[in-house]
Amino acid sequence: MRAVRKRDKSVRLFDNDLLERFSHAHPVMPLLLWMPLACWLLWRSLAVCHLAGGIVGLLAAAGLIAWSFTEYAVHRFVFHHEPTSGVGRRVLFVLHGVHHADPDDPTRLLLPLVPAGAGLGVLYGLFRLVLGPAWVGPFFASLLMGYLAYDYTHLAIHRWDLPTRLGRYLRRRHLLHHFVSPHARWGVTSPLWDWVFHTTG
Repeated sequence: MRAVRKRDKSVRLFDNDLLERFSHAHPVMPLLLWMPLACWLLWRSLAVCHLAGGIVGLLAAAGLIAWSFTEYAVHRFVFHHEPTSGVGRRVLFVLHGVHHADPDDPTRLLLPLVPAGAGLGVLYGLFRLVLGPAWVGPFFASLLMGYLAYDYTHLAIHRWDLPTRLGRYLRRRHLLHHFVSPHARWGVTSPLWDWVFHTTG
């Protein structure tokens, strides 16, 4: 599906104004929503669950690794899945296809609240089942911070010329994903899993 944005206007996804409004994301919203939750989970781990600092550190490291794989897997297997039904194509266009159709739209560089919240809620439930109610706190707090790093790295890649060597490298990789090889280079914040699964393009 291809869309064209009129100058200074976003591609409209919904006839309903409220749904359309929720398909955009303001740059401060992820930080305001997910950082307090991450801080509360870390505080709860130490003050309520009385986890040792070493355990918290290990679980936080595991959360970052889990996020990096989640970022890769969701981008590759969900956002770039090629559905056969019209409904499936429409859902995926709303979730991610609109970003490929108009990668310069500044209001669609961050995942909107509703799909982000739904995805994070599912992940929290799964990891809580595996880790239990005490250990999930630092793990998921770190995963949330990885998610925020992803969101803001993606925003920076599309909006600015990044001054560091790492920034330029990540920007080049991601723009190659957009404009040269959309079926490769799935990692945005890290090429780790692209190296592991030989999807570097």
